[in-house]
Amino acid sequence: MLEAKCRTTAMGIMPHASVDRAISLALELDMPFWPQLPNVSYFEDMYAQASEHFPGIVVDEKRGTLSFDTARFAQDLEQYAQVCDLEETFELSLDYSATFHAFLARDLGRCAAIRGQVIGPVSFGFRVTDETRRPVIYNDEVRPLLFEFLQKKANRQYAQLLTRNPNAFVWLDEPGLAWVFSALSGYGDDVAREEYRRFFAGIQGPKALHLCADVNLPYLLDLGTDIVSFDVYQIGGMPGKYAAAVGRFIQRGGVVSWGLVPTDSVNQGRETPETLVERLEGIWRKVAEHGGVPPTAIAEKSLLAPARCCLKNVGRVGAAEDAACTMRPDGSTSTDEERLVETAFGYLKIISCDLQHRYSLANQLV
Repeated sequence: MLEAKCRTTAMGIMPHASVDRAISLALELDMPFWPQLPNVSYFEDMYAQASEHFPGIVVDEKRGTLSFDTARFAQDLEQYAQVCDLEETFELSLDYSATFHAFLARDLGRCAAIRGQVIGPVSFGFRVTDETRRPVIYNDEVRPLLFEFLQKKANRQYAQLLTRNPNAFVWLDEPGLAWVFSALSGYGDDVAREEYRRFFAGIQGPKALHLCADVNLPYLLDLGTDIVSFDVYQIGGMPGKYAAAVGRFIQRGGVVSWGLVPTDSVNQGRETPETLVERLEGIWRKVAEHGGVPPTAIAEKSLLAPARCCLKNVGRVGAAEDAACTMRPDGSTSTDEERLVETAFGYLKIISCDLQHRYSLANQLV
């Protein structure tokens, strides 16, 4: 398992339109990642990006839509069967990622770890619908293939990252796991748990899960994952049941990536690195109380990240409109969203340094 020790990472999705700047920013973190840039191309959307070579998928770049065609699925299956054992079937092409291959070309060997990401099968299954607008998660013929397909996507990406750094991992972005608790979903938490455990059993390397949406922590921590990333800022005061589950997870050797630094202007404007450290330490005390894990042990098993990605600044009036641009000191322009993400990255570095010294981790870092 990778050594966390309050190191920094972040969500893959970034609001930037410059590939070079996005990669450079990601590389400033302890555990960098290849960015996903939906403002560069629709194919950078995390759902569209993962759909490459999946049978029956229809991508409409002009309209920005992704759908599933049942008749096309039947036609594509024969061809897919001929290529499903080939590594290149599950690799990201240049058309579907402007950053992945450029990231791999950088000097990554000295990083504490490197990370990739793939949309999870539950989220993909809920989001992508067929010609009747029915989510493919309900299609018993398609769903098993979807789980297998995205498992192979994650494993192939992991293998490619591993050639650049021995401490690599890929996390599954799974906002859809918040939907399995809805009585209207038709795909419940028990079935999702069973299928996800089988899915994780075939994942190579550290098994990692990321969720920005409403979080049922005890459920997430019981899916067979080694690393869980979630928005702790939105939780505020952590319930005792959640704190106990986190304690058990850490005792089993699990790593928690705390999504701590807000990326919307309202909440970010209220906080400083100092207030966020105080907030996180309050949560750690709760975990220590209910989970029986001392704060020092929690710090050793903790990563630090922004609370969420920031494609649109939800804290700004008119956020749905085009973002305002300002000039950087180097003469380039930046949007509100870009500045918020860059500020969050800056806060992370300060918070990381503070916590590493508070918990005597700094002298343990290689």
